[in-house]
Amino acid sequence: MKNTPTPKVDMRNISKSFPGVLANDCVDLKLNKGEVLALLGENGAGKSTLMNILCGLYRPDSGEIYIDGRQVEIRSPRDAQKYGIGMVHQHFKLVDSMNVLENIILGLHNEPFFLDLKRVRNRLVGLATQYHLDVDPDASIWQLSVGEQQRVEILKLLYRNADILILDEPTAVLTPQESHELSRVVHVMKQEGKSAIFITHKMEEVMEFSDRVMVLRKGKVVAEASTVETTPRELARMMVGRDVLFHIEKKTANPGKVVLELTHVEALGDRGLPALKDISFQLRAGEILGIAGVAGNGQKELAEVITGLRRSTKGKLQISGEDMTNRSPREIIRRGVAHIPQDRTSVGAVGDLSVASNLAMKRYRSKPLAAGFFLLPKRMLDLARILIEKFRISTPSPKTQIKFLSGGNIQKTILAREIEAAKSVMVAVYPSRGLDVGATETVHRLLVSQRDAGLGVLFFSEDLDELLQISDRVAVLFEGRIMGIFDTNAVTIDRLGMLMAGMTEEADA
Repeated sequence: MKNTPTPKVDMRNISKSFPGVLANDCVDLKLNKGEVLALLGENGAGKSTLMNILCGLYRPDSGEIYIDGRQVEIRSPRDAQKYGIGMVHQHFKLVDSMNVLENIILGLHNEPFFLDLKRVRNRLVGLATQYHLDVDPDASIWQLSVGEQQRVEILKLLYRNADILILDEPTAVLTPQESHELSRVVHVMKQEGKSAIFITHKMEEVMEFSDRVMVLRKGKVVAEASTVETTPRELARMMVGRDVLFHIEKKTANPGKVVLELTHVEALGDRGLPALKDISFQLRAGEILGIAGVAGNGQKELAEVITGLRRSTKGKLQISGEDMTNRSPREIIRRGVAHIPQDRTSVGAVGDLSVASNLAMKRYRSKPLAAGFFLLPKRMLDLARILIEKFRISTPSPKTQIKFLSGGNIQKTILAREIEAAKSVMVAVYPSRGLDVGATETVHRLLVSQRDAGLGVLFFSEDLDELLQISDRVAVLFEGRIMGIFDTNAVTIDRLGMLMAGMTEEADA
């Protein structure tokens, strides 16, 4: 009889609770040598918590962990690193005030006291070139886009020679070409006998990357399957407990008046260099204009100029025909512009405030939530309960601090607040990033419903399938310039991908 090989990772009866939430309930997880395991589940199902336990950020309330058949205690990320475990987190673990090179070497305990920075830089540049993870080693983290910060996290693991790689939504900020490069990295690791756990909500990535799939729901394992023996539709059903539509039916757009117009707009980035260059386009009521581009090519600056968070150095911004160039965010909000920011934890929500308070942020100055200068807490709670039910936000209570929610449920809270506040324009920057398939379907339906209700929706995404499905037109950004604007029924993913990489010979439309 053939012996069963010892698992590379063996987590047994792992349980973990937070205030009001049982995140993991007696979970068993096995990862074999040279295997890629996809970990699926709805937002708040306990996936990130389980992986945070494996990488040493959390201590389990109960349960045991075995690495290569030996029981271990992982009390810190340094312990995890000692056992060859590395994780790319959904919310990055970087020091904003330090540069990329400093973040890469921060925490290394096997380097000499006097570092050979030239050697470290050369190795870092070599890894970045090898895996197409371009980033400036001397740039401060606070100056980088979300996508560039993601690349730094991946480079940290590659630099540390991780033997067990945990990836929490790593392709959410990558182009299809970059995602393909990442899949090559994972497969090379697999061929070398290394192992990986891949948390994702993209079913095509599950089918491409993984050998086996494990599904969590409400903290428990509800299904395990070999990838070749299941389908994306069946996995989605196991995740959310119902059939999920992967294609949103929408009627043909009927654009109305211009609600947003940019004319020759330019702006500087955080480093004082040109980030937007001669941007001109119109957004009409009743249409969705998608913005495609690799992270760091001007998306952040464009959204901030429109919402009043960044000053333009040239050009004109009009909202519903009124000149709103370089007006304050409060004035922009009063013109009916809603904003779903790309960074939900530091810009979109206030972690120490309750879910109810975060939901009231766009309404607290006026009735029915305020009477003169006085807030009315009971009415804030009543509003919160309505929105929590409507948008299916999973929270123990409206009074729960929002920082205790999963990333997906924080995003749902922001979506609920902004959709309810939108009157003319919705600026949605990666609104489905980090959401499960069921929640993503809900977001897509909500955006289309906002379009059908007469709003102009500016929809930023790096998922080209999503852009082509939801948008009526797509504009491609590269190095701060618009490479072209296309009807979605007249352009292909390949063409958009080439434009996102700056290949202009195809841009003849």
